[in-house]
Amino acid sequence: MTQGFLVTNRSVRWFLMALALFTAVVAFGSEASGAGLVSTSLVKTLGKTLCLCLIAVAMDVVWGYCGILSLGHFAFFGIGGYAVGMWLMYARTEGIVMSSLQAQTIPPTPAEVSDAIGSQIFGVVGSSDFPMIWAFAHSLPLQLLMVVLVPGLLALVFGWLAFRSRVTGVYLSILTQAMTLALSLYLFQNDSGLRGNNGLSGLQNIPGFEQTSQATISLVFFLASALALGLGYVLFAWVVAGKMGSVVKGIRDNEARVRFLGYRVEGYKLFVFTLTAVVSGIAGALYYPQAGIINPAEIAPIASIYLAVWVAIGGRGRLYGAVIGAALVSLLSSWFTGGGAPDVNLGFYRIQWTDWWLVLLGLSFVCVTLFFPKGIGGLFDYIVRKPS
Repeated sequence: MTQGFLVTNRSVRWFLMALALFTAVVAFGSEASGAGLVSTSLVKTLGKTLCLCLIAVAMDVVWGYCGILSLGHFAFFGIGGYAVGMWLMYARTEGIVMSSLQAQTIPPTPAEVSDAIGSQIFGVVGSSDFPMIWAFAHSLPLQLLMVVLVPGLLALVFGWLAFRSRVTGVYLSILTQAMTLALSLYLFQNDSGLRGNNGLSGLQNIPGFEQTSQATISLVFFLASALALGLGYVLFAWVVAGKMGSVVKGIRDNEARVRFLGYRVEGYKLFVFTLTAVVSGIAGALYYPQAGIINPAEIAPIASIYLAVWVAIGGRGRLYGAVIGAALVSLLSSWFTGGGAPDVNLGFYRIQWTDWWLVLLGLSFVCVTLFFPKGIGGLFDYIVRKPS
């Protein structure tokens, strides 16, 4: 990723400048900076949107460039969120337990402390024992390592089994969806070790920063999300450029011909699938502390379908199109479902957007597919290349 790469890729430079300008405006206008022009809740929403843009870019690489319609990438997103959420919940609960036990005359033993923490976390599902998957929950560095390793290993094993069997097209999409559904159903069980349907909550309370305002914490996560999006965009732009990018796009257009030319198609597909899974996990690790809660419903297959819709609306095969689609749809979703959009009274019927948002999203997807198959990003291409 040399300086020459950024010099020769004008769209990457423009994107980074736009992202930097947007980040600066929000940061200087936030309540944490003292200006108060951008509310803390809006900073959180924008920070979460940047995380969704990052996973959308990852989805665009695996689908728009490599031709793999994965309906399971939101599972990797959720795994990243669970990994960092386990440490957040453990450390926060440990602080509460230690504060309550300090009043005892006899200092508590490590076993008593562990039992008290387990009762606090797992009491909601009728248990107090730490499952094996919580073995590293006490260590932030190890849990951050899990953010990368678990999605990466899952994608590596799944991709190796699927690609070596040459499963392609709709069959591969069904397999990724089945993987996501199986993971979601497993996490819904109380004995999964992740509190079942209750999920992990209180993630917005960062241990060690109890005296820090939510305005400041939200701004820090917003800046971290912007940095992650910028680095992820450059990484993927580099991946899809040059010889590697040509091979990846060739696999999308005619896999048999690329294989005939002597390229190891399975290796390229596995690399792209695994790399995008890892980046999706990082995006989830940044997203859920801003959301404050994660539960198995976040990993349901419908979430990955929404992800594909975002990329299609923005324009697959264009990294900036994925960003546009994710940002536009997620912000509109927050506006319509959060009560921001006023109801429409037709006299004989009252349209409440909280109920009709998904219908509107579906119609938008159909219209884009029929009339703008290249998405919103394709419109930008048309405007730029339109003859005078």
